[in-house]
Amino acid sequence: MLEKVDLNKSVDKENYKKLREEMDVKLGELQRACKAEKIPVVIVFDGFGAGGKGTQINRLIQPLDPRGFDVYASRETGEEERMRPFLWRYWTKTPEDGRMMIFDKSWYDKVTVDRFDKETKRQELNGAFRDILSFEKQLADSGMILIKLFLYISRDEQKKRFKRLEESKETAWRVTEADWKRNKDYDTFLEMNEEMLQRTDTGYAPWTIVEATDKNYAAVKILSTVTDRLEYELNRRRMEREEGAVHPPVKLPDERFKNGVLSGVDLTKTLTREEYKERLDKLQKKLEVLHGELYRLRIPVVIGFEGWDAAGKGGAIRRLTAGIDARITRVIPVSAPTDAPNDVEKVHHYLWRFWREMPKAGHIAIFDRTWYGRVMVERIEGFCSEADWKRAYQEINEMEEHMANFGAVIVKFWIHIDKDEQERRFKERMEAPAKQWKITDEDWRNREKWDAYEQAVNEMLVRTSTTYAPWTIIEGNSKYFARVKVLETVVEAMEEKIREVKKLRK
Repeated sequence: MLEKVDLNKSVDKENYKKLREEMDVKLGELQRACKAEKIPVVIVFDGFGAGGKGTQINRLIQPLDPRGFDVYASRETGEEERMRPFLWRYWTKTPEDGRMMIFDKSWYDKVTVDRFDKETKRQELNGAFRDILSFEKQLADSGMILIKLFLYISRDEQKKRFKRLEESKETAWRVTEADWKRNKDYDTFLEMNEEMLQRTDTGYAPWTIVEATDKNYAAVKILSTVTDRLEYELNRRRMEREEGAVHPPVKLPDERFKNGVLSGVDLTKTLTREEYKERLDKLQKKLEVLHGELYRLRIPVVIGFEGWDAAGKGGAIRRLTAGIDARITRVIPVSAPTDAPNDVEKVHHYLWRFWREMPKAGHIAIFDRTWYGRVMVERIEGFCSEADWKRAYQEINEMEEHMANFGAVIVKFWIHIDKDEQERRFKERMEAPAKQWKITDEDWRNREKWDAYEQAVNEMLVRTSTTYAPWTIIEGNSKYFARVKVLETVVEAMEEKIREVKKLRK
């Protein structure tokens, strides 16, 4: 594919200046329009070393309002990045609504540079491509504009630029042994890049090949690509809004999950106080040993708690953390079920705030409420569209698969109680001065939506319980039983993962 690209394309200085002036004005207008429409934009610069990414980024940003964009230079993977799934550092850099993020190199290093350097193993490659495609689709589905530019130069041109950089003390550091190695084996690296372009060129995130031998020509093509795409997306979205106003979507009731998984849960299960204390003590002692083993083996752990109001999530979390080293454990409280995401969270992809909190290798993250708010709270309370929450099941499964592929233990709990038990606990909280802060008028109002929430939970459990991230339903009417089952489940998951990792490393 790339060998057919004409790298001799150029533009004279006079035409370059004229075209730049026209497109600079247009790009500034389009940036302001995207800001007004609250549309986030990602622009990826990728391609061959010495292709001119830095120069072209500088040219692109000249007409832009500097308050409306950021540039992220993705260089060698550091210790912090190596201890997390490879998409983590890019998820955390995705722009908020109305802003632009320009990536100097990107997540594509995983399937090109790292592949060439044999840091990405052959058996990891297909999974990495799937992760990249799902990542970009999730961003695009959320309304983000993705523009991907591949700067292409020949082997000889690259060699010439490397030598020129090495002639100056100020620029010599930019050329590494790895750069020269890829130049020497240019054809192999070219094939890897061609495969990447073919496998990741999609309608929602297409690649543009930039003939980068002539820097002025490259600048013009980049500017025209960016302006054309922004203009197209702005017009398309305006038309969709107009059509949507005339033809509103029809919302159909879904009764398939009305009587589902939760209806078969046995809430009579219980433990005596003596049984509870004995089993709790043993399990917490096991956790004291296991967390050290997890740390040494660099295994991350993600534990998510969901459940009804007053189901006992907090109590279960306290008993769980009592047996784990606080230095490697974080509890992340997520907003109450009736709260919408805050102002910062609202202007990002809904998964952004959870990606930020994902644990590094050997550490444990415990979420008191999770990303499943998208298909429960936000669904029921109308904080997102029907299309948004219906799409979220797959997006969540893909996120959890990415974490699992990195080697994480993923444990998810739904703590279940019946409506009568919830009412009893609500009244108990109101009568106890030390617990009154736990109960609000909103908690009582939410009980009126019990049936709608139950249906949503049933659907969530069916659609997002996977082999790599299964749901565990906790029979929660008895707090003693619930707390012990939580700890048992976590211990079993940790032990299984440790055995698996040790077996692979033999």
